[in-house]
Amino acid sequence: MQDQNHPTSGPDQTERAATWASTMDGHGELSLRTAHSDSHAAITVAAPIGRIDREGHTEVALADGATRADGAGDRHVAEEPDPLRTCFERDRDRILHATAFRRLAGKTQVFVFPEDHQRSRLTHALEVAQVARAIASSLGLNVPLAEAIALGHDCGHGPGGHASEDALSPYVDGGYDHARWGADVTLAPLNLCSETLDGIRNHSWSLPAPSTPEGEVVSWADRIAYVCHDFEDAEHTGIVAAHELPELVRDRCGTSRREQLGAFIGSVVTASAQCGRIGMDADMADALSAFRSFDYERIYLRPESLDQAARVIGLLQALVDHFTAEPTDLPSDALPELDASGSDAVRLAAVRHVSGMTDRYACRSAMRLLDWEVDRLPAALGMSS
Repeated sequence: MQDQNHPTSGPDQTERAATWASTMDGHGELSLRTAHSDSHAAITVAAPIGRIDREGHTEVALADGATRADGAGDRHVAEEPDPLRTCFERDRDRILHATAFRRLAGKTQVFVFPEDHQRSRLTHALEVAQVARAIASSLGLNVPLAEAIALGHDCGHGPGGHASEDALSPYVDGGYDHARWGADVTLAPLNLCSETLDGIRNHSWSLPAPSTPEGEVVSWADRIAYVCHDFEDAEHTGIVAAHELPELVRDRCGTSRREQLGAFIGSVVTASAQCGRIGMDADMADALSAFRSFDYERIYLRPESLDQAARVIGLLQALVDHFTAEPTDLPSDALPELDASGSDAVRLAAVRHVSGMTDRYACRSAMRLLDWEVDRLPAALGMSS
């Protein structure tokens, strides 16, 4: 199976590299290639199980009230159905491969420039998806829809965490809300299903309820995930300690993330199944509220956090002002928007570009374009605790 285009050895290759290169074409010489030379997995299936068959199977498995997948889905631009995936599986995959989702790896969750063990906005989205899947699967809801909403729910966040919303709001009619911006601007090119966009647009508790039970599940999953993991990150950094948690939280939820997630997820599943609506029993909801209040007071509103937020606001507004004044510094893919409606289009193009930046790219842009010194930039909160 040697191929002249796939060399398997060379004078400078290690044994490991040569072994890895030797698998270039897989294994087997007839019509089928396998990943392993000793592959033995065997299945019995007459043909691939297509979307229509899988929709029928899902229809039987889903609970009353769960959202059903239907063909290509309700999209702004009509598409042909996928032969294998349901419309919500397709949405989940599009979000997972989107640039906006990938950039979440470089965006603040709580800590700017997080340490290795601290969450980024990307790992937060993945944890929300896990919590949402656990709840949705236990309640017989549409799991791919819940996953799609969870993975996409924060794609509208700018660099520097929630401070970016304060920074960018003066430039956007009605203010900059990461949920609405994510659904209506950032993810609009993906042509997602209306149910997915609705869940992303309305996942924040201050907004109208999502139109699907899966969307409401993500609203709970988001709060459960960040309350627990933001505390864990702050504890590892030395900002807070487990014994400082309110007694109500310690008694009902424990002091470890594993205990806390189990308690909150279990409460949503049990209460929702019993009451027929997505929610959490009052006692556990009180504990979650106390936990969130503790995080706010001890983590999000600590003086160092407020200082970082002020730096983020100054940084992002300076960048928007620069790109509005110098639109030729915008990337080429933003320039077509400038032909639409003059200065308004320039400003919105600047906001779109800045909101999509990662933390580091925003800081480097300020240094490169604005001649900012390092001491003006947001620093890692863990370094200043």
